[in-house]
Amino acid sequence: MTTEPKVSADDLLRWYGQGVFPMADSRHDRQIFLVDPVRRGVIPLEGLKVPRRLARTVRSDRYEVRVDTAFREVIRSCAEPRPDRRETWINGVIERLCGELFDRGRAHSVEAWRGDELVGGLYGVALGAAFFGESMFSRERDASKVALVHLVARLRFGGFRLLDAQFVTDHLTRLGAVEISRETYRSCLDEALRAEADFLAAPVQTPGAWAMQSSSQAS
Repeated sequence: MTTEPKVSADDLLRWYGQGVFPMADSRHDRQIFLVDPVRRGVIPLEGLKVPRRLARTVRSDRYEVRVDTAFREVIRSCAEPRPDRRETWINGVIERLCGELFDRGRAHSVEAWRGDELVGGLYGVALGAAFFGESMFSRERDASKVALVHLVARLRFGGFRLLDAQFVTDHLTRLGAVEISRETYRSCLDEALRAEADFLAAPVQTPGAWAMQSSSQAS
C-alpha cells in the first residue's frame, strides 16, 4: 500500500497503533508505504542477552549515554549509507514526521557519546506502554549495542511492556530478539496500548552499571 507524502504525525501514531509501520524505497523517494509483516521481530524486555564483552563495555562507561539531546542528528545518522547498505528506508517524509513526534514527546533517541562526538545511537516511537524501535547506527565498536542495553533498562524502569524491533537480524537475535506471529504481535500490542509508561522516568543521563541492573542474561 503506497501513501502520498502529505501525511501527518497523527497518521504515523495511528499506523503504529494498528500494528503497521512506514518505510520508503530510498532516501530520496517522496512516497512511503506501510509494512505489516507476517512475522514480527520483538525484543522481550525480560530477555535481553548481553554477552560478557558487551557487558564490560556497558559497565565501563566508555560511552556516555544520554537521551533526547540530539534526536534529529540520530535519525540523520541512521539514514546515512553504510558499506553494507548503500540505501536507506528513511526518507524525508519519515524524518519530518518523526521529528514532529519528538517535538510532541512521542519519539525518543538514545545516544552514545564520546566526549562531544555522537558515535552511536537509536531512535523510536513511544505509544502507551509500547516502544517501536526504528533504526540504530554505530560509528565505533558496540556503540549502538550499548545504546540498546540502556534502552531496555529504561523501558523496564518506565513500565513498558513491548519493544518492537520490526524485523529480526542476526545482530538482534544474538541480543535476544525473537520472531512472533502477526496475531501474537497484535495481542501484545493491544495489551501494551491499554497501559501507560514513561520513557523519561529514568534520568536523561544514565551510567552503565544502572543499565546492567535490568534483567539481562549474561552469556
